[in-house]
Amino acid sequence: MDRFHEKPNVFVGEVSINVTDVSRSIEFYTNVIGLRVLTQSAQQAVLTADGETALVTLEQPDGVMPKQGKTAGLYHFAILLPERKDLAVFLRHLLQTGWRFGAADHYVSEAIYVDDPDGNGIEIYWDRPSSEWKWKEGLVDMATVQLDGDGLLAESDESFTGLPAGTLMGHLHLHVSSLPETEAFYTKGLGFKVVSHYPQAIFTSIGGYHHHIALNTWNGTGVKPQPHNAVGMNWFTLLFPSEEMREEAITRLNELGAAVDQFVVEDPSGNRIRLLV
Repeated sequence: MDRFHEKPNVFVGEVSINVTDVSRSIEFYTNVIGLRVLTQSAQQAVLTADGETALVTLEQPDGVMPKQGKTAGLYHFAILLPERKDLAVFLRHLLQTGWRFGAADHYVSEAIYVDDPDGNGIEIYWDRPSSEWKWKEGLVDMATVQLDGDGLLAESDESFTGLPAGTLMGHLHLHVSSLPETEAFYTKGLGFKVVSHYPQAIFTSIGGYHHHIALNTWNGTGVKPQPHNAVGMNWFTLLFPSEEMREEAITRLNELGAAVDQFVVEDPSGNRIRLLV
């Protein structure tokens, strides 16, 4: 049972991304990824796995621009499946679609990576039991090694009927312009803890998870935010367990000089966050 995406933790709930053609994206996210449409309008679609909870919102802004290189913003959002067999079913489905993908074993998890038609990065993964994760001096042991694809496929021969109802938004990985400044925002401001280091990247979490939010400067330091009408991330939500904890976070963010307006704040790299309870 996943305990890292429920009270008393703070975690990512939903991600909103810009796309160039919402109809094409709906087709991809339903047929290839296996999400379902919750609500839809001419330029927007809200997607779900369980028929109730919004996980991904697709937006086609006026004057939409293609994905811009060398900016801050989305590296990938990561959809967490309940069990290993769910990832096996998804992998077989992906092989049948012929859609290009990457794969990796991260010790704490097994993951499959795809880009949507606009180049937005998506990870689909499952977590190994947290009892198997290895920690040393407050840091979790993660790596990127080859996925045992055959072993994974042997886990299940079920047909793919979409992502299971227990699917969650597992974590988010962002391009940022400055690691020290952004680390202070997420740790001192929002209360996350650094649990892993990687070249030009840090991984942060709350409650002993391997990471809820990862931050990197792989697009370069000092990069600008993406234009608001460009392909990429619009915003993401952080879910707080109580009004009190949200207010405490807002106070800390204000002390860091981050302006919170109607429970919306931007990190130092311009990534927009909706602070929800």
